[in-house]
Amino acid sequence: MKRMIMYVLVSTYSMAVLAQQDSTRNESTSVDTIRVGNFIIIKKEANGNTNVDISRQPGKARPKKNIRTNWWIVDLGYAGFNDITDYNSAGAKAFMPNAGSTPINAGDFSLGSFRVSNFNLWFFMRTHNLSRHVLNLKYGFGIESNNYFYKTNLTYVDGANPYVIRDNVDFSKNKLVASYLTVPLMLNINTAPNERRKALQISAGVSTGLLYRARQKQISDDRGKQKQSTNFNLERWKMSLVGELGLGPVKFYGSYALTPLHRYGVEQLPYNVGIRLGK
Repeated sequence: MKRMIMYVLVSTYSMAVLAQQDSTRNESTSVDTIRVGNFIIIKKEANGNTNVDISRQPGKARPKKNIRTNWWIVDLGYAGFNDITDYNSAGAKAFMPNAGSTPINAGDFSLGSFRVSNFNLWFFMRTHNLSRHVLNLKYGFGIESNNYFYKTNLTYVDGANPYVIRDNVDFSKNKLVASYLTVPLMLNINTAPNERRKALQISAGVSTGLLYRARQKQISDDRGKQKQSTNFNLERWKMSLVGELGLGPVKFYGSYALTPLHRYGVEQLPYNVGIRLGK
């Protein structure tokens, strides 16, 4: 019995000594590491010296949102139209009944030089992921406002059947404004979804616009400032091909209408080009 007790005591003492030696060995060779965020690692060495290693540690990538929404986007550009009117037709001649010896012609609708004449305000533009954030569906809602600055003294006369005349007053400003509530729908290709500032983005599709306001504004020495707000004979709905080209935060836009500006008389297909300002 005494021998058994002595054997247990000796074994226990031996294990304690070995454990203390292991602890000393580990303490002498251990390295303490302190990490601050994903950037700084501090290592304390056994000889008392401190070695500071600053490096960026890989963090978890945040998952991309399948739906992204940008608010309050502004377009600034030029509004014009492609005039494909047959001015020899009876409809065109009836649209300017007092033309006199000089029939109505394309020159009566000549627009002023290039200036900011298209202003669009998009309440939102939303991008919906379709495939790996490379192929997306893009749509929005906003107001398109087209200003057509005439170089001539063209005046719209409102009534049951609106028409135009060559006025006998020289206008310093003579413009027709057409504003639409518009919904664009496009397919978007993003070449680098992980690098937004370097990504080339291409969007193309169609838009539908509803005319909600139209007016003609004229300024002259004889009559001062005049405004006439009515729909004239403008087409109520506008269908357009639309596109967008962007590199990083810089984007350009364009649209070409498939429906004419007027319901009758002349056939002019509106287009807009410009720069898009937004996030």
